[in-house]
Amino acid sequence: MFSRSYTNLLDLANGNLSALDYGGGGGGGGGGRPLRARRMQRTMTTPGTLAELDEDRAGSVASDAQSSLASDRLIVVANTLPVRGERRPDGRGWSFCWDEDSLLFHLRDGLPDDMEVLYVGSLRADVPAAEQDDVAQALLERFRCVPAFLPKDLSDRFYHGFCKQTLWPLFHYMLPFSPDHGGRFDRSQWEAYVLANKLFSQRVIEVLNPEDDYVWIHDYHLLALPSFLRRRFNRLRIGFFLHSPFPSSELYRSLPVRDEILKSLLNCDLIGFHTFDYARHFLSCCSRMLGIEYQSKRGYIGLDYFGRTVGIKIMPVGINMVQLQSLLQQPDLKRRIAELRKQFDGKTVLLGVDDMDIFKGIDLKILAFEQMLRTHTKWQGRAVLVQISNPKAGSGKDLEDLQAEIEEGCGRINDQFGRPGYSPVMLVNRTLSSVERMAYYTIAECAIVTAVRDGMNLTPYEYIVCRQGIPGLDGSVDDGPRKSMLVVSEFIGCSPSLSGAIRVNPWNIESTAEAMNESIALSDNEKQLRHEKHYRYVSTHDVAYWSKSYIHDFERSCRDHFMRRCWGIGLGFGFRVVALDHNFRKLTVDSIVADYKKSKSRVILLDYDGTLVPQTTMNKTPNETVVNIMNSLCADKKNVVFIVSGRGRDSLEKWFYPCPELGIAAEHGYFMRWTRDEQWQLQNQTSEFGWMHMAKPVMKLYTEATDGSYIETKESAVVWHHQDADPGFGSSQAKEMLEHLESVLANEPVSVKSGQYIVEVKPQAVSKGFVAERILSTLMEKGREADFVLCIGDDRSDEDMFEQIADIMRRSIVDPQTSLFACTVGQKPSKAKYYLDDANDVLNMLEALADASDEAGVASPEATEGPSTLKQA
Repeated sequence: MFSRSYTNLLDLANGNLSALDYGGGGGGGGGGRPLRARRMQRTMTTPGTLAELDEDRAGSVASDAQSSLASDRLIVVANTLPVRGERRPDGRGWSFCWDEDSLLFHLRDGLPDDMEVLYVGSLRADVPAAEQDDVAQALLERFRCVPAFLPKDLSDRFYHGFCKQTLWPLFHYMLPFSPDHGGRFDRSQWEAYVLANKLFSQRVIEVLNPEDDYVWIHDYHLLALPSFLRRRFNRLRIGFFLHSPFPSSELYRSLPVRDEILKSLLNCDLIGFHTFDYARHFLSCCSRMLGIEYQSKRGYIGLDYFGRTVGIKIMPVGINMVQLQSLLQQPDLKRRIAELRKQFDGKTVLLGVDDMDIFKGIDLKILAFEQMLRTHTKWQGRAVLVQISNPKAGSGKDLEDLQAEIEEGCGRINDQFGRPGYSPVMLVNRTLSSVERMAYYTIAECAIVTAVRDGMNLTPYEYIVCRQGIPGLDGSVDDGPRKSMLVVSEFIGCSPSLSGAIRVNPWNIESTAEAMNESIALSDNEKQLRHEKHYRYVSTHDVAYWSKSYIHDFERSCRDHFMRRCWGIGLGFGFRVVALDHNFRKLTVDSIVADYKKSKSRVILLDYDGTLVPQTTMNKTPNETVVNIMNSLCADKKNVVFIVSGRGRDSLEKWFYPCPELGIAAEHGYFMRWTRDEQWQLQNQTSEFGWMHMAKPVMKLYTEATDGSYIETKESAVVWHHQDADPGFGSSQAKEMLEHLESVLANEPVSVKSGQYIVEVKPQAVSKGFVAERILSTLMEKGREADFVLCIGDDRSDEDMFEQIADIMRRSIVDPQTSLFACTVGQKPSKAKYYLDDANDVLNMLEALADASDEAGVASPEATEGPSTLKQA
């Protein structure tokens, strides 16, 4: 079933997704268009064969096909479905029920009532291949779930391999120093990860309506999935939420496939993180590794990625208040609380509830509690630490060593400080039922979380709600005060939202011990105030609030999806969608040559770097082809041809000396001449450059402080470059320099602008846009209104020219029937209406125009006045 995909794994190793087959299939049936959602049952049994839902297969889904289903459907994609399954005792089928502990199950509470939810993910049950089609169809019909069945070998290498041995340690800030710590990068596991993500994409595609559905992907298991979906459906609305930390760029850059994962995530419309720290690390990685800077506008953070704005959402997930309060009313809870109160009568209980893994800091918590008992002897015989350690499914030497260290520490503390009827530490090495866990929460004076790195950790939230309790449940007065205390690691996701908690660095044993002492020694009034503040936040920022907020921003991020033209370009993980205006299209030789031949007065304005010569070439001198094309165009008396560049006049004058009739506008038009025989004219007649003596010392200050930066001094401008500096620091310095220069030069006749890796100070009213206006105005004054304007450039300074030309058309400076061709180089967002792919494309088009002039005869008698007669005083 997967043979064709496996034969292409060598291509996957290089990130070549084009080698993959995107057809339907991939384990398990259930394809085709799903039925409209019906009321979801809480349990379901599938004893036998079920009929096919629809004979239409998913392979027929097209990118631009119209949807036949109701709008506003959400497809939630995660590694595992929010359902539990087990084989029936008689062996004749399967029984399934909702997993009510799953976050995915509860996120529906924050969605609009009319929004259908469909789940795609793997099933936590080993379903034989012969039964997969039946199970898949039953899950779709009864639970709106689409299972992705991965072969066992692939699943092991995907989940236990790349996810748990590479991504999980790295995202928790662990570098692979040795095979025992994070593991070495295994490309075959990366190939399995990509293939598994491809299979998930096939399951999504089978049930997808690309113009109606929102696809919300969850967690680090599916980081490659956005690229598969975006490649198939350019306008699909894709969201992603990362439930783990995101490491700093210094750690993340060690991942060999770092760019592939970043580019895949940037194929989303909205990327969610629990905290600003995680989002900041992601944004820093995009800046340092891809050169993409973020912008903040009206409170929203976004990355401009090839014309698409990728939104960044920062919102910690919450707990399900309804479910938790329902559990608090279970009849067994009151009895269990009474038993624990009797067991710990007269004792102050500190509680830890953690999974048993190397990042939860249980060993550090034990050491800190030991230090507290040793330092604050009053707690000996009174304070008890109850540590509940949920067994993990994983294994390994690190976990075994950790468990042995914890047990040894607990034994040591109990031997040293214990006495008959009192054990300072109580270690619970089993998974507790919900009732048991909540009973412990209710009787604990303080909850302690000392994880060294954790994505979110909802233990403090659950503890707060349980301490609030249900009035009268624990024997207290109905309206009596509630109190609680928290000691939380500063390295967990929920820490920023718990402003009343005592935050600690769990590696600092002494300070953590002091925090434990402080938490139980505070006055009841202080504990009550902190509890009330926490409860207000937790009760209002629950999982429904989180999903509602995410969906709101998701819709906002996608609202212009069908208003723009999209092109998919690139191979493998380099694939991206370029979103452009509907009127933006490629400039074809046939269309421009036809208008060129009909016109009688033409203006051709050409940028130099990146337009006539590639940006990547080291030798910027124009070759013979460029010179010949310029001379051919200039020989036509109908043409006025200008090079409009930011370069200095000396270089341009030297390079284009063989072109006597070519006009040149240097330094963005500050210096200008119509032909080689003319003198240079100043765009701005002022000769006062005293401001340079003010700007240069400021730039020198930042240059000395910013390694890799330098100052370029032109005749009319001074430019600070930082492309070779550290990306983050250079960008920060540029922003500060911009403000500094604007303040220093506030009363000077200059403009201070930032560009791509530059900050430039130049005289006011100097831009390529003013050059275009001056040339066209001069022609109009001479009675030669232009009826053909071609303007080509590749960078931000050329956008001024494109904008000014569009304005000139409205001001009647040119012929009303003028053919206007504003053209940028490369498919990217621009104010131009046309694009050409690269410098070679530009030269081919100009050569076609030159050939058209040659065919018509360059000395046409219709031309009454050539460029040489347009000299300016």
